[in-house]
Amino acid sequence: MSSDLFSALKEKVVGKQRKIVFPEGLDERILTAVSRLANEQVVTPIVIGNEEAVKQKANELGLTLPNVEIIDPHQYEGMDELVKTFVERRNGKVTEEAAREMLLDENYFGTMLVYMDKAHGLVSGAAHSTADTVRPALQIIKTKPGICKTSGVFIMVRGDEKYVFADCAINIAPDSQDLAEIAVESANTAKMFDIEPRVAMLSFSTKGSAKSPETEKVVEAVRLAKEMAPDLVLDGEFQFDAAFVPSVAKKKAPDSVIQGDANVFIFPSLEAGNIGYKIAQRLGNFEAVGPILQGLNKPVNDLSRGCNAEDVYKLTLITAAQSL
Repeated sequence: MSSDLFSALKEKVVGKQRKIVFPEGLDERILTAVSRLANEQVVTPIVIGNEEAVKQKANELGLTLPNVEIIDPHQYEGMDELVKTFVERRNGKVTEEAAREMLLDENYFGTMLVYMDKAHGLVSGAAHSTADTVRPALQIIKTKPGICKTSGVFIMVRGDEKYVFADCAINIAPDSQDLAEIAVESANTAKMFDIEPRVAMLSFSTKGSAKSPETEKVVEAVRLAKEMAPDLVLDGEFQFDAAFVPSVAKKKAPDSVIQGDANVFIFPSLEAGNIGYKIAQRLGNFEAVGPILQGLNKPVNDLSRGCNAEDVYKLTLITAAQSL
């Protein structure tokens, strides 16, 4: 289903020498994907873990690891530099001693490699919680200028159809400013997947058909998003049918730039987004690719703990593409 999507991403990243960090060096799914990525020369993997243990595990699984860098935080020669930079980045919130201890944690260590440009991105979460993966990224890499919060999008794929749904993973109750940022970032993510973004800000009201604090929040988000990205094709507030069905758009929003042809959908809350993508996935037979984290200065992505090696491979392609 989404094979075309990933063939296109692969073409984008092959030959770009992207280094991607995998903190979970002893996980079978991670090593299987890393071996494939290395053998296909898609990216240069950096695996965190004890070198002997990683090689032994790969051996047991019958995997080869050509051009894979294995780094053990306990033996890392550049640790002093990492500690010093980490203390500076945390503005003195941690002591040097505490920093040294924290950087033995593979997620913090891997994130620092990305922050210090020794790698281009990080993929974790096969054996760690979302918080374990995302917290170091928020503390060290931080969000892009003008973006206050990171958000999580899904690319919904069915045959030739591709849509972006956000935020379905991170922000429980985004305010107008958050929604505007999520809209602009989601449009950028859409372009990465060769989707020319047409953004609909969703609600239970279309163009003032209902009025409440919830709908006003979306109206304000539309205004802010247009200020942030004047050239973006974006409008709202829309009920889903008005954003997606041309005949409904003609009736409910005849003057809108979106005429039932939206392909990026911004949900007003995490409840709505999470329920929405799962309905499309389970009732509509869409494949949900993600969550892809956006809004960070450098790409860090979170696997689900139920992932398989194929999921790791695909999320690595996305992470590498985000870093270009």
